[in-house]
Amino acid sequence: MDKFCNFIILLLFISLFSSGNLFSGQIYLTEYKSDADANIYITKYKSDAHIIVYISEYKSDASGNEAIWYYTKYKSDADAKLYVTEYKSDSDIIVYFSLYKSDAGWKRDNKFQGKL
Repeated sequence: MDKFCNFIILLLFISLFSSGNLFSGQIYLTEYKSDADANIYITKYKSDAHIIVYISEYKSDASGNEAIWYYTKYKSDADAKLYVTEYKSDSDIIVYFSLYKSDAGWKRDNKFQGKL
């Protein structure tokens, strides 16, 4: 029985830490606010942003980095479903898009940090 319990604990441990893309940036933009995990507002000013995001054309770049996003074609492939709001006051996260991968990262604390 003791070996069985150790085996179960080991399996749980492996499943928790082998889920690879748990916090990666595979993003699906939804048309409906009700489908979204978070609402984002896209700002023109880097200083307003909670997060500076770099959009990658490769899924592998987004793995393990929530500030590098890769847009998925299908909702089921996404790590996070986001809805773009018109107004900053309606958003959960204020996003600034950068042309440079080196700029990517969280700039201000946010409740969604570590969840995208």
